Amino acid sequence: MDKIERVDRVLDGKEVDYPPLSLWYHFGVQHGPGEQFAKITLEFFKFYDFDFLKVMNDYFYPPPQGLDAVKSREDLKKITPLNLDETPWQEQFKALDILGRELKGKAYFVDTVFDPWQSLRRSMAGENIADLMETEPEATLEALEIITDNLISYCERSLGLGSAGIFLSVAAARELIPHDKFLTFVKPFAKKLLEAISGMGRMNIAHIHGEDLYFEDVIDFPVDIFSWWDRSSKGPSLQQVKNSTSACVMGGINQKLVARTTPAFLKNHVREALEMGGKSRFFLANGCSIDPWTYPGSILAIVKTARE
Repeated sequence: MDKIERVDRVLDGKEVDYPPLSLWYHFGVQHGPGEQFAKITLEFFKFYDFDFLKVMNDYFYPPPQGLDAVKSREDLKKITPLNLDETPWQEQFKALDILGRELKGKAYFVDTVFDPWQSLRRSMAGENIADLMETEPEATLEALEIITDNLISYCERSLGLGSAGIFLSVAAARELIPHDKFLTFVKPFAKKLLEAISGMGRMNIAHIHGEDLYFEDVIDFPVDIFSWWDRSSKGPSLQQVKNSTSACVMGGINQKLVARTTPAFLKNHVREALEMGGKSRFFLANGCSIDPWTYPGSILAIVKTARE
């Protein structure tokens, strides 16, 4: 059973010899060209022999030219439709093109995208996001509509370059945003994006980001796979989500432990994860990014144990 067949069988609800496995972390090379990023990504994928590749995306959503902070209605109005070829994303596209050619017929890869609200917060509004939602809700919603449309265009380009799906990180936790604000400023735009690309990718994934999650509010997302920090004490468990949806689940590995425990510990951790994930509709992966300084022997131990 090759890597693509293994993933396809899981997506089709069939049993496999072992769950498809991948891990990921941020490489910190967003200052460099896409060719460099592709080279590092491929080396990482091949060295650990993962079953699928989750491509990081650290080329940030481009802020309006000349604006170093979005903090007012006037600033929000400066967020406009983008020409994708005039943004830093062209470096990501270069990387995706290389990955598409290198991995064609060998393995699936998915591309990371941050939901519209996170895209606004991360590189544009930052510390001002809470105030904008409170004092300028209409202008914030208008800006999020434009960001959503830009991200849909990005996703369509990514899928056209060979991505098997979009890994959409959705901020959906009480420690990140109040529930009423989530329902107004996050969910509608994340769902619009996912609906726009539904059926365009084999592995569209909703990564429900955070710890104290609003999972009941995202279970209707039209995706093939749900990813989240299932080993958090606040759950939900892999089985609980499998019982609530026909989609597959992805998780089992506590990302906070990988760089802080021994290979011996991690072997038992993986065995527990395999029990929790079950025989079908399960991808073995970290709940969120692991630390980039993780000992290679720990990752190799995870991979080996998963295939025992």
